[in-house]
Amino acid sequence: MQVGVPREIKDHEYRVGLTPAGARELSSRGHQVLVERGAGAGVGIADEAYEMAGAQVLDSAAEVYARATILIKVKEPQPVEYAMLRPGQVLYAYLHLAPDPDQAKALLAAGVTAIAYETVTDEHGGLPLLAPMSEVAGRMAIQAGAHALEKTQGGAGILLGGVPGVEPARVLIIGGGTVGVNAARAALGAGAHVTLLDRSLERLRYADALYAGRISTVYSTRDAIEEHLPHTDLVVGAVLVPGAAAPKLVSRRQLGLMRAGSVLVDVAIDQGGCFETSRPTSPRAPTYEVDGIIHYCVSNMPGGVARTSTFALANATLPHALALADKGAVQALADDAHLRNGLNVHAGRLTHRAVADALGLPYTPASEALAQ
Repeated sequence: MQVGVPREIKDHEYRVGLTPAGARELSSRGHQVLVERGAGAGVGIADEAYEMAGAQVLDSAAEVYARATILIKVKEPQPVEYAMLRPGQVLYAYLHLAPDPDQAKALLAAGVTAIAYETVTDEHGGLPLLAPMSEVAGRMAIQAGAHALEKTQGGAGILLGGVPGVEPARVLIIGGGTVGVNAARAALGAGAHVTLLDRSLERLRYADALYAGRISTVYSTRDAIEEHLPHTDLVVGAVLVPGAAAPKLVSRRQLGLMRAGSVLVDVAIDQGGCFETSRPTSPRAPTYEVDGIIHYCVSNMPGGVARTSTFALANATLPHALALADKGAVQALADDAHLRNGLNVHAGRLTHRAVADALGLPYTPASEALAQ
């Protein structure tokens, strides 16, 4: 099998989809690994490291796309890459199709088999390929929010942890999943007063036990959000509905409840964002202001710590990559229901219900599409 690793071209995206260790594993099984020159440069991995692992380094993305049967990426293909996709090719990457109809239509038209990291499941009901980046994003959300709170960044000029005699900042985290729990950890470590909202009592009990009562846990309702907004300095949106567009939990009207210079960090922006006023930004211009409230909505936040993120992601994605290469995509997907849950597009059909519903397009069950 020919496994291709193109260089990421999304704005300020430095991660790479496969490390030399992964290339060595694939090569040792008889697969040909094709890596675009410079693909690992952003995380300090030289082309020679891939060559020593048995990979072949190619000079252009066009060569990688033309020769690869399986493409291993980090982020979704950009418009210039759509034309390089071809029928029957396997795309294995973060896709986030629900808020991106243009990409969805391009993948359908290309006839590819597109497997989204963010909807692959495991036996515990988790999202194992999303979890590493959720851990990174949750911790980074506090780091980014703390910076945005500085007066020079447009914020209110508040230090998260305060100092003796001055109370710490109040951080509200909406969503108690992997992002939320990791954001709580970082905020607590910075000395902030932390409140975590979720609709799952089980998750609230877990967070309460994990942090030994050092954070406040509140059942999430519209009333609870409105009650906390006036007293909050930093709000982290950390909700996730797998595959679907994120629910809007804070409206523009509710921004009026907040103090000027407060900060919203929308970690759900890849799925359309959970604040009504959210729109994707990049590290080049990460924040903007609406009604006196600073918004941080960087859509590839873990790319800011690209080396850590690359190795964390590669650890999670490699087992499925090996299965796809060893068995072929159709057989690997047929054999593994959890990998099959990651199938979003196959041969011109949308195969994930939440994605299809969000886009208003016809849905075909994955097993049916694969059989056809």
